[in-house]
Amino acid sequence: MFSKKKTPAPDATASPETTEPVETPATDAAAGEAGTAVPAEPSENVAQADAPAEPATPDAQELLLLKDRYARLMADFDNYRKRQLREREDWIKRANEELLGDLLPVIDHLELALAQATDPAAPFVVGVKLVYDQFLALLDRHGMVPLDAKGEPFDPTYHEALSQMNSATVPANIVMDQFRRGWLLGGRLLRPAQVIVSSGAPDPVTADNEPSNVTD
Repeated sequence: MFSKKKTPAPDATASPETTEPVETPATDAAAGEAGTAVPAEPSENVAQADAPAEPATPDAQELLLLKDRYARLMADFDNYRKRQLREREDWIKRANEELLGDLLPVIDHLELALAQATDPAAPFVVGVKLVYDQFLALLDRHGMVPLDAKGEPFDPTYHEALSQMNSATVPANIVMDQFRRGWLLGGRLLRPAQVIVSSGAPDPVTADNEPSNVTD
């Protein structure tokens, strides 16, 4: 009479229930490794701080070369400026060299006139002496210095030998007499002195062999 309610049997074709994935120990280990790899940045910064300084850049090297070139140019310019000043001073000293050289024969003639004067106190001689002194003062203002050679050793740099004579009193190679005075301008020779040079005492043998008189 009463029928039992049958419980349906499970369908074999029904899809099995889906289950949530469960993390395996291997997955957890990989995740742990990924988590510990992140804090490695501080060690890289320390390595960068300990690294040696990088070499100078091309711009810095070019700046050093320009500074060195500038210092050399300034030194060369300073030397050039000093050389120009010296040359200008020398040029000023010798600007009137030709004119002063033309005045020297006038001085020579005044010296000859005074040497031939018999009365130094005569008015004419006194007047010539005043003119002579004025000429000497003029030459001195322009840097002219007289060069007297009598009694000095012969020096071909400053002396012009006109002749050579024997002398028993003057040693050899010493200026016996001066025919014309020499002059310096600014420390440089303007005119050499014309002199007569001693050749020393004559050779007795040669002197004895010379004839005392000459006959036709």
